[in-house]
Amino acid sequence: MARKNQLREMHYNTVLNKTSKSQETSLSGIVTKVVRALRKEFPRLRFDIAPQWRLGEIIDDLKLAFPDVSFCDCFAKSSMKPDGGILYVLAKHGKRLPVLISEVKNQGANDLWKREGKGSQAIGNAIERLGKNVIGLRAALLEESIFPFVCFGYGCDFADTSFIIDRVKTIAMFGGLNELHLHNEGPGGVFNRGTFYFREKKWSDKEMFDRCIDIARRSVLYYLSKYGADAFKCSEVVL
Repeated sequence: MARKNQLREMHYNTVLNKTSKSQETSLSGIVTKVVRALRKEFPRLRFDIAPQWRLGEIIDDLKLAFPDVSFCDCFAKSSMKPDGGILYVLAKHGKRLPVLISEVKNQGANDLWKREGKGSQAIGNAIERLGKNVIGLRAALLEESIFPFVCFGYGCDFADTSFIIDRVKTIAMFGGLNELHLHNEGPGGVFNRGTFYFREKKWSDKEMFDRCIDIARRSVLYYLSKYGADAFKCSEVVL
């Protein structure tokens, strides 16, 4: 029986790994299309994608922005690696301003097990790993009044009848799901929620692209409004 359970677990993990790799590849392609669209819409601005954000860089920036607050140090190689990377617009002096940070999560294989005539399995923990990243990314964007983070979640664990959806709402600071939350809300912008699109059905590439380009475009306009066109490596920007 132990051998049978081990084989079942190996099969389950293989399904999850293949799904994870496929969805990450799809999201990367979508973000690349977003970059092309932004370069066409804002030809005088420079956009690029970073696959990771090192914790040391975040901490160094936080120390400069909040000199009266103490911060710990982390290992030099420690970083956050969102599935879609960090899409940013480059300002003068090499400052990188994130316009889109994207993730995609699939959780729940009980529908697969049922089709195979097997019993339900324990609910996964993809959402807990997501929560860790969101905490770090929120801290990294504390100097701004937007949080250009979006996560697309799908799978049977995110059905309307699943209590797991309440974990997502908790990460979203109890903001509404499946609606845009780019600009910080509340007194002093205390609620930097981010955007969480979660449902049971898988998100199509077009659905994700439309939502990603909307967030990225709004973020660019926010930075241009806050810092002005002269803050960027461009000769002229028409708002």
